[in-house]
Amino acid sequence: MEQQIKTTAVRSISSISLGEFFRKYVLLVVLILCITIFSVINPQFLTLYNIENIIWQNAYLVVATLGMALLIIGGGVDLAAGYNLSFGAVLTAACLVWWDTPVWVAVIAGIAVCILLSVINGILSIKLNINAFMITLGTMTIFSGISNIFTQQQAIYNLPEEFKYIGQGSLLGIPIPLIIMVVLIAVASFILNTTYLGRYIYAVGGNNEASRLAGIKVNQTKILIYIIAGFFFGVSAILLVSRTGSANATMAAGTEFTMITAAVLGGVAIQGGIGKIWSVVVGVFILGILANGMQIIGLGVYPQYIAKGAILIAAMGFDLYQKNRAAKVAKSTTG
Repeated sequence: MEQQIKTTAVRSISSISLGEFFRKYVLLVVLILCITIFSVINPQFLTLYNIENIIWQNAYLVVATLGMALLIIGGGVDLAAGYNLSFGAVLTAACLVWWDTPVWVAVIAGIAVCILLSVINGILSIKLNINAFMITLGTMTIFSGISNIFTQQQAIYNLPEEFKYIGQGSLLGIPIPLIIMVVLIAVASFILNTTYLGRYIYAVGGNNEASRLAGIKVNQTKILIYIIAGFFFGVSAILLVSRTGSANATMAAGTEFTMITAAVLGGVAIQGGIGKIWSVVVGVFILGILANGMQIIGLGVYPQYIAKGAILIAAMGFDLYQKNRAAKVAKSTTG
């Protein structure tokens, strides 16, 4: 009898551990499955050339999604992020081609304008007391108009080689975008996991009023989040325009939905207060691998749109399921 009890207990612990492991690392399982499936369908997928291509294509998106993830964890969102990136890119290109500024000046200008646009979103949301979703839905069209007026709907070409090196070059055989991406992943993780600001971001995203009662300066924290997010958007814009070698007013339009999808897929709660940087990065690469794999097997752009939309709905549904499940467990425990 005693042996049977021990065996049952061991099985229960094993099943709990297995379930917990699956919930914690399900994204890695999905990533491995995607890689395996596309590799079986087309052996060209798992070549060094294609792996490097996936990294080149998604480095800027990882950086931008870090900014979006911080916003969502902090209880906000930015639907204007795509045009924020676009304007940062065209301003950088204009500095280099139209005004012949040094590369470092153009880079600072591009990042600075992205921070400015992001902060405008934050200030409007706070001062008007309107949900960031609605504010950024409005500023998305404003930023779009500004970008198109600024460029007169013309692309900017012939960027200098020393600037394009940022997005196309390598250091000791390692792509520069990969180095920048890894550094900024470390920075975002450091902010969230080891600083008071990181704790405040989780707290504000989880419950505004409780954070205020706890002595947290909620509005200042939100502005800081928008500043940091704007910095990530700015660096992302630099990576994008230096990789493509040209800029236009719509070059990053629509990427905001990819950022949101990747963040939610990566476990960031759309209501705020929950999320981890490593899982967000995995979420970006799952989408990147899906897009790359679907291209390799001959599927066009529109099936990718369908896949992204389905993934976003599924991720949000899973997030809601997890919350309801946790609420039921908490209720049964207290009851």
